[in-house]
Amino acid sequence: MELRHLRYFIAVAGEENVSRAAAKLHLSQPALSRQIRDLEDELGFLLLERTAKSVRLTDAGRTFLSEARAVLQRVDEAINAAREIASGARELHVGYAPTLTARILPQTLRAFQVAFPKTRVRLHDLSTEEMLAGLREGTLQIAFVIKLPSAMLRGLQFEELMRDEFCVAVYPEHPFARKRSVTLEEVAREPLASYNRKDYPEAYESLMGMFIAVKSKPWIAEEHDSVSSLIAAVEVGNVVTIAPRSLACTAGPRLKLIALSPPPTPLVIGAAWRKATATVATESFLKSAKEAAGNLKM
Repeated sequence: MELRHLRYFIAVAGEENVSRAAAKLHLSQPALSRQIRDLEDELGFLLLERTAKSVRLTDAGRTFLSEARAVLQRVDEAINAAREIASGARELHVGYAPTLTARILPQTLRAFQVAFPKTRVRLHDLSTEEMLAGLREGTLQIAFVIKLPSAMLRGLQFEELMRDEFCVAVYPEHPFARKRSVTLEEVAREPLASYNRKDYPEAYESLMGMFIAVKSKPWIAEEHDSVSSLIAAVEVGNVVTIAPRSLACTAGPRLKLIALSPPPTPLVIGAAWRKATATVATESFLKSAKEAAGNLKM
């Protein structure tokens, strides 16, 4: 049995039609049929039930399909790992948003550098859309992103790392700063700063969703394209903003974060990557990130 037999069988099972599978594989139909029969002869049982227009998996075929896919996946992983070593790859490109990752990124980098001391991590501060594009184009190997609709993550793996509660951030002399918590209805009466809707659509939609839940319309006074300008705007005292509690790691004493009551659904932050091109370094970086996030919960 050769790997090509497994690939041919998986293609036929996926199409449920030998002719369509042959066209995808750039083989003639008779040649593909012969390869599948050779595989069945070697195994000693039928994998497919054949009709005039289609094929259908037997019970044994369904079991074999699952195992065949696992074998080919393991082979691909082995090839990627070997290719990484053979090519002398010494860089790992990581997409991130500073505010979202402030609590886990330093520990992740330290742990990864212990495991891969000769691999340089290049950090890329990008919007969510830019990170997704980078993963698909191969310019990024892994990225920290918020949980997104499955359609946006098509072709990518996503694993949750942590959850971050939303707060209202104000300058220290703002009236809210004397409160233990505020409601979204109270926030709706204040001029609000948000991220730019064009560059950060998921953040904007999340913000709008919070106020829909309490039937209040927010007063969006300013939009910003970076966390630094957002912090500066709030520090001036003309606006407030709603942000994850991790903002405190970036803003420090310049702003005060007040709890929202009742608390909105927390922000889910995780790692995204392409399974087909993941390397040993990518997997190690993900493991380090999971350990860093786990330490936050202890």
